Amino acid sequence: QVHLVESGGGAVQVGGSLRLSCVVSGRVFSNHAMGWFRQAAGKERELVSAIIWSGGNVYLTDSVKGRFTISRDNARNTMSLQMNSLKSEATAIYYCAIDRLRLRPGIPKRREDYDYWGQGTQVTVSS
Repeated sequence: QVHLVESGGGAVQVGGSLRLSCVVSGRVFSNHAMGWFRQAAGKERELVSAIIWSGGNVYLTDSVKGRFTISRDNARNTMSLQMNSLKSEATAIYYCAIDRLRLRPGIPKRREDYDYWGQGTQVTVSS
């Protein structure tokens, strides 16, 4: 069984920064992929960023490129998302997820590619 626990959400003003963390219980192998999704009220859950645990392949959705950075710490089994220059449209619940099965090549980008999820952490960006 795998458990993912997010932390680091909160309320900030436009232009501010937050750092989200996701701690994974259980072994994470180099071929596993992990992602950060977000779901705003009334909208579909969307992939924000993802990383192959080996670190060799990273994805960022276009709207956050240059402002968000994804990283992982092997020793602490932790994935992080540094979010800078936050905009109001970043307001959402942010979820981390892991794809252990890797049934598809490349970065998994679909919600159904991921088999375990965290409980989510709220990010609110206000002007």
